[in-house]
Amino acid sequence: MNKHLNELIELSKNDKEIDSYTPQIEAADKKLAKIQNKINAAQGELDELTKAIADNEAKTKGFEEQLAMLNEKMASSAKKSKEITTEKEMKALSLEEDITKEKMTFANEEIERLQKINETKKALLDEADEKLKALTEEFDKINQEVSAEKEEIEKSKAVLFAKREELSRNIEQKVLAFYEKIRIWAGNTAVVPVKKQACYGCHMKLNDKTYSEVIKADEIVNCPHCGRILYIEPVTEEA
Repeated sequence: MNKHLNELIELSKNDKEIDSYTPQIEAADKKLAKIQNKINAAQGELDELTKAIADNEAKTKGFEEQLAMLNEKMASSAKKSKEITTEKEMKALSLEEDITKEKMTFANEEIERLQKINETKKALLDEADEKLKALTEEFDKINQEVSAEKEEIEKSKAVLFAKREELSRNIEQKVLAFYEKIRIWAGNTAVVPVKKQACYGCHMKLNDKTYSEVIKADEIVNCPHCGRILYIEPVTEEA
């Protein structure tokens, strides 16, 4: 087999092995992203409940202030009633007191309603807080596992990169540049075997002349259809 072809086959296999770690890294990142999304959702729920409770407390305070003013008004009405001299004045004061009492009843009802809502929301807030804590602990655990996994991957890749550098140094620069040019668009299928007289990259059948040249392996042969570098696997040669 042509020396340069042999070198490119080995380099291509090494590159393929380097890139084989990419799906593992992506899977690890997705695992982390998935739990992070759950944390974000739990935090969003927590923030929403906290805001709703704060809003209701602000409304409750408003009604309490209104009640204080209405109580003062009722006390003032009691003083006025002692000074009333005509029936008309009495009716007007009575109507004013009735309106004030209605407002006080409404304010008390609203305070009670808002307090009940907040009781429920505070219970939900505690649940959301516990959920967030559990998710954060889970994230920390998974993050440690993923970090350890990535560290091992980087170690393996470092060995392969060192091997690639060595292989690249031994290949003629013109041949290496030719390979890298194909690899830009073909990726890890820049160098592919021929099976059943077809390019294993584009799966198009080769004509007899090209197939014969690939079998001889005296020179680097490109697929006439896609341009990939072709070779015959050793098992096929033995056969």
